[in-house]
Amino acid sequence: MADHVQVLTTAGSREEAERIAAALVDGRLAACVQIAGPIVSRYRWRGAVETAEEWQCLAKTEAARYEQVEAAIRHVHSYEEPEILATPIVAGSDGYLRWVSKEVRAVD
Repeated sequence: MADHVQVLTTAGSREEAERIAAALVDGRLAACVQIAGPIVSRYRWRGAVETAEEWQCLAKTEAARYEQVEAAIRHVHSYEEPEILATPIVAGSDGYLRWVSKEVRAVD
Protein backbone atom coordinates (compact mmCIF):
# COMPACT_ATOMS: atom_id res chain seq x y z
CA MET A 1 0.00 0.00 0.00
CA ALA A 2 1.21 3.51 -0.80
CA ASP A 3 2.59 5.75 1.90
CA HIS A 4 -0.02 8.19 3.16
CA VAL A 5 0.28 11.56 4.88
CA GLN A 6 -1.88 14.15 6.54
CA VAL A 7 -1.08 17.69 5.43
CA LEU A 8 -1.89 20.45 7.90
CA THR A 9 -2.34 24.11 7.09
CA THR A 10 -4.12 27.01 8.75
CA ALA A 11 -6.10 29.83 7.15
CA GLY A 12 -7.17 33.25 8.33
CA SER A 13 -10.87 32.68 7.64
CA ARG A 14 -13.36 29.89 7.17
CA GLU A 15 -13.89 30.99 3.58
CA GLU A 16 -10.18 30.69 2.82
CA ALA A 17 -10.08 27.25 4.50
CA GLU A 18 -12.99 26.17 2.31
CA ARG A 19 -11.20 27.43 -0.83
CA ILE A 20 -8.12 25.41 0.14
CA ALA A 21 -10.23 22.30 0.78
CA ALA A 22 -12.01 22.71 -2.55
CA ALA A 23 -8.74 23.13 -4.45
CA LEU A 24 -7.33 19.96 -2.92
CA VAL A 25 -10.39 17.71 -3.14
CA ASP A 26 -11.67 19.00 -6.49
CA GLY A 27 -8.14 18.70 -7.90
CA ARG A 28 -7.88 15.11 -6.61
CA LEU A 29 -4.84 16.03 -4.55
CA ALA A 30 -6.55 14.95 -1.31
CA ALA A 31 -9.34 12.50 -0.66
CA CYS A 32 -10.64 14.49 2.29
CA VAL A 33 -9.94 17.82 3.99
CA GLN A 34 -11.29 18.39 7.46
CA ILE A 35 -11.80 22.00 8.54
CA ALA A 36 -11.79 22.85 12.23
CA GLY A 37 -12.09 26.17 13.93
CA PRO A 38 -11.92 28.73 14.87
CA ILE A 39 -8.68 28.07 16.74
CA VAL A 40 -6.40 30.63 18.34
CA SER A 41 -2.76 30.67 17.29
CA ARG A 42 -0.03 32.52 19.16
CA TYR A 43 3.23 32.86 17.27
CA ARG A 44 6.28 35.01 16.71
CA TRP A 45 6.39 36.77 13.32
CA ARG A 46 8.93 39.39 12.25
CA GLY A 47 10.10 39.98 15.82
CA ALA A 48 6.65 40.44 17.35
CA VAL A 49 4.36 38.06 19.18
CA GLU A 50 1.03 37.78 17.37
CA THR A 51 -2.30 36.18 18.22
CA ALA A 52 -4.77 35.30 15.50
CA GLU A 53 -8.00 33.42 15.00
CA GLU A 54 -7.48 30.76 12.34
CA TRP A 55 -9.11 27.74 10.75
CA GLN A 56 -7.23 24.46 10.53
CA CYS A 57 -7.27 22.24 7.45
CA LEU A 58 -6.15 18.61 7.63
CA ALA A 59 -5.85 16.90 4.23
CA LYS A 60 -5.52 13.14 3.72
CA THR A 61 -3.43 12.15 0.71
CA GLU A 62 -0.55 10.02 -0.55
CA ALA A 63 3.02 11.05 0.26
CA ALA A 64 3.84 11.15 -3.46
CA ARG A 65 1.30 14.00 -3.85
CA TYR A 66 2.89 16.25 -1.20
CA GLU A 67 4.64 18.65 -3.60
CA GLN A 68 1.45 19.13 -5.61
CA VAL A 69 -0.56 19.64 -2.41
CA GLU A 70 1.91 22.24 -1.15
CA ALA A 71 1.84 24.08 -4.48
CA ALA A 72 -1.99 24.12 -4.53
CA ILE A 73 -2.14 25.44 -0.97
CA ARG A 74 0.38 28.18 -1.75
CA HIS A 75 -1.58 29.14 -4.89
CA VAL A 76 -4.81 29.71 -2.92
CA HIS A 77 -3.37 30.89 0.41
CA SER A 78 -3.24 34.54 1.44
CA TYR A 79 -0.39 34.19 3.95
CA GLU A 80 3.13 35.24 2.98
CA GLU A 81 4.46 32.01 4.54
CA PRO A 82 1.64 29.57 5.31
CA GLU A 83 2.05 26.70 7.71
CA ILE A 84 2.21 23.53 5.60
CA LEU A 85 3.25 20.39 7.47
CA ALA A 86 3.04 16.76 6.42
CA THR A 87 2.78 14.01 9.00
CA PRO A 88 3.16 10.38 7.94
CA ILE A 89 0.24 8.09 8.61
CA VAL A 90 1.98 5.11 10.21
CA ALA A 91 -1.15 2.99 10.51
CA GLY A 92 -4.77 3.11 9.45
CA SER A 93 -7.61 0.88 8.41
CA ASP A 94 -6.92 -0.83 5.09
CA GLY A 95 -10.29 0.20 3.67
CA TYR A 96 -9.83 3.88 4.51
CA LEU A 97 -6.30 4.05 3.11
CA ARG A 98 -7.41 2.26 -0.07
CA TRP A 99 -10.18 4.86 -0.42
CA VAL A 100 -7.67 7.72 -0.02
CA SER A 101 -5.44 6.23 -2.71
CA LYS A 102 -8.38 5.63 -5.04
CA GLU A 103 -9.64 9.19 -4.68
CA VAL A 104 -6.29 10.88 -5.34
CA ARG A 105 -5.57 8.65 -8.34
CA ALA A 106 -9.01 8.60 -9.97
CA VAL A 107 -9.68 10.56 -13.14
CA ASP A 108 -13.15 11.95 -13.79
